[in-house]
Amino acid sequence: MSPIARRRSRSPKSGPRLSVPVRASVKHLAPYVAPEEGRAGKLRLDFNENTIGCSPKVLRALSRITPEELAIYPEYEVTTRRLARRFGVRPAEMLFTNGVDDALRLIMDTFVEPGNTVLIPEPTFSMYRFFAEIAGGRVEAVRYESDLQFPLAATLRALRRSPRVLCLANPNNPTGTLLDRSALRRILDAAPRTLVLVDEAYFEFAGLTVLPWIRRRANLVVSRTLSKAAGLAALRLGVLFARADLADALRRACTPYPVSAAALVAAEAALADRQFLRRYVREVLASRALLALGLERLGVRVFPSAANFLLVDFGPGGGWLVRRLARRGILLRDRASEMGRDGFVRVTAGTVAQTRRLLRAIEEER
Repeated sequence: MSPIARRRSRSPKSGPRLSVPVRASVKHLAPYVAPEEGRAGKLRLDFNENTIGCSPKVLRALSRITPEELAIYPEYEVTTRRLARRFGVRPAEMLFTNGVDDALRLIMDTFVEPGNTVLIPEPTFSMYRFFAEIAGGRVEAVRYESDLQFPLAATLRALRRSPRVLCLANPNNPTGTLLDRSALRRILDAAPRTLVLVDEAYFEFAGLTVLPWIRRRANLVVSRTLSKAAGLAALRLGVLFARADLADALRRACTPYPVSAAALVAAEAALADRQFLRRYVREVLASRALLALGLERLGVRVFPSAANFLLVDFGPGGGWLVRRLARRGILLRDRASEMGRDGFVRVTAGTVAQTRRLLRAIEEER
């Protein structure tokens, strides 16, 4: 899943006023700050991307696309059948989206009427709130506990009021928290009239999935992305999974050509190279363990994570440290605004060598 919450710039101070009214749900959206550009060539530990790039087999597959194939609209049937087999679902139970961002828009377009409640445990992926508010939904947030444990009791209480949609990232971004199957069953049992999205953007690093549950859970939607472990963030490919009747409702609200032919070619090649994915995931998990140990030795508080990143608390001066590291070409993600005070930083786990470079830099700057 991309973690980047992109929002348009503010309207200019001068010039003629808009002559066409803007929807209230859009007019009152708070602005998001897009990431700075020029990140290529730097140590990108800020947006949970694959830090070494995609499989070489993806590049070879893309190089074989012909001019004629680029001149026609994408065709999805063959790729859908192949990838459905790989995911262990039926073709009717999945659909492609232009990244998980587009999947969220599609869910809100399909199920949320103005005024409906969308339940979101926060802090979490900011685009849940973004698309809920654009749809005119009323966001109800339940906050993570002070030790950043998932607010299960508060979520179950909120589900008694039957919100229209519940958005769950599992593992969660930015906390790294992973809900086990028992907690997920309790949530689904408590939500018979609520659509539950389980966003598995970081599934490869956690190893826990509820994808096999879609056939027996009429209110469950699962999302996956190829932007993280597979290293295809630039190609924008997400996948939604749901029971066939639920997937059909989503398909009705979907554009006819949501993803490009190049993205489909890359997806097949990336998922076929299982050795590359396994090797990269093993490297990241080793790197994450090294990063946690190294930061704890430096006196930094580290929160447990099941994803390819850690949320850490540097204490006062955390924002300053992020800026100092950026001057050295090492990019981290400052999460102070979400967590309520300076010090909280999200750090992507790249390779072991990249983690060692980061730890040396932190020790030199602190």
